[in-house]
Amino acid sequence: MKDHKKLISVFLFAAAFAFVESAVVVYLRAIYYPEGFSFPLHIMRTPHLLVELFRELSTIVMLVSVGLLTGSTRWQKFSYFLIAFGVWDILYYVWLKVILNWPATLFDWDILFLIPLPWIGPVIAPILISLVMIAAGFLIIEQEASGKDYRPPLSALLISGLASFVILYTFVRDTGATLNSRLPQPYRYEFFVPALVLYLFAMMLVFRRNEKRDHEGSPGR
Repeated sequence: MKDHKKLISVFLFAAAFAFVESAVVVYLRAIYYPEGFSFPLHIMRTPHLLVELFRELSTIVMLVSVGLLTGSTRWQKFSYFLIAFGVWDILYYVWLKVILNWPATLFDWDILFLIPLPWIGPVIAPILISLVMIAAGFLIIEQEASGKDYRPPLSALLISGLASFVILYTFVRDTGATLNSRLPQPYRYEFFVPALVLYLFAMMLVFRRNEKRDHEGSPGR
């Protein structure tokens, strides 16, 4: 019951924060892209761009703070951050769809992040990543709620790190196009999809380790 209340609180925060984030983007697009948001993009003026950079950094700080305040152990804190981030990111696009009827499709391009360079990619990419983050967060919470310490195998951590590196590459590989107001090259789905599969494989390794621990610790063995 206690975990359920925490999850509801995290969800409500993420939903409200997603609306705030989408509202800011509505105003930015009205100012900088009154004829419609599409690539190639022109870059904001430097003073506003600096404000936007610090706004995005503050966003991450707030989501991390939710995890730190909600979880009890270090992995619980991380899991609540994952869930908050995932729900926030998905509902951000939901709110934009409600307010602006954008994106038209999940394959529309967006600026995903600006630090340290612009991250660009189709909307479907961060949504799929967010779903994996939410699933991983629930996995950790479920494991710790059962009274066991969450201890992922090193192989799962290494695989997740590799997948993160590959996905980051797909987002920043063509930032030059954004910075120079050119159309980006086609997104590298052939890299993104295998990286996403690696995330799922890492989660499977965690499940297998948990099952092995439960089996070895069961009565009568």
